[in-house]
Amino acid sequence: MRVRAGSKIRKLLGLALERLEGGSARHVVFSGSGRAAGKAVSCAETVKRRVPGLYQLTRLRFLQTEDSWVPTSPDTGLDPLTVRSHVPAVWVLLSRDPLDPNEYGYQPPGAPPDLGPTPASSCGPQRRRRAHDTRF
Repeated sequence: MRVRAGSKIRKLLGLALERLEGGSARHVVFSGSGRAAGKAVSCAETVKRRVPGLYQLTRLRFLQTEDSWVPTSPDTGLDPLTVRSHVPAVWVLLSRDPLDPNEYGYQPPGAPPDLGPTPASSCGPQRRRRAHDTRF
């Protein structure tokens, strides 16, 4: 499913869930670039929560875009302008069928992403400091 910045998440989820839960599809792919990359990830995470047992494969990359402007009248003295930029893009495959665990970006069903070690400050019980009242 191609996710765009103006896409409605509700409609994307409805279509994906209908196909996965109805059995008409064994996998679904969410892809988005630029401002839609975050929306594509949100759709994939929501589908994973609602449909248990899905394998995930994620790819990240940057797309190069090129915008060109040419002056409408040559007598203005303006030069043509070309701007190149790199835009983030994401591709998330959710599948009922097992995927190759050796692939980069693989995530088995039910496993949270490995974010590395937990910082020491967030381990264990938290102490709250209270402001001491110095009035007598």
